[in-house]
Amino acid sequence: MLQTPHQPLQAPAAPPQRIHAREQAGPWHSEAVCRRDEAGLFFAPSKEPTASRLSREEAAKRVCARCPVMVECREHALLQPEPYGVWGGLTAAERRVVLARRRRREVELQKAARSAVSQIAAAG
Repeated sequence: MLQTPHQPLQAPAAPPQRIHAREQAGPWHSEAVCRRDEAGLFFAPSKEPTASRLSREEAAKRVCARCPVMVECREHALLQPEPYGVWGGLTAAERRVVLARRRRREVELQKAARSAVSQIAAAG
């Protein structure tokens, strides 16, 4: 989805060598399919029953699935991080899982790098 009522939309920064032609033409969110849908589909009303929430989230994910900027939207929501709503086909809970996996992966990579440095130092 595009933006929460409380936070301005900011496109994620991309390294210059990875900017796609689409991003050069304008911000990714200008091509978002959800711009044509009502925000209520992507953000929960207060005290929404579980069955209604799940149905609404699935409908929002179907919109995301046909969106040409779904990946950019998802990365935006992960980098912010956006605490509410469906962004890039992921709910807030699903984004928390992705972020936790990324953090674990980063820790594992740092441990592996330190171990490799230690092995090189011990051998030399």
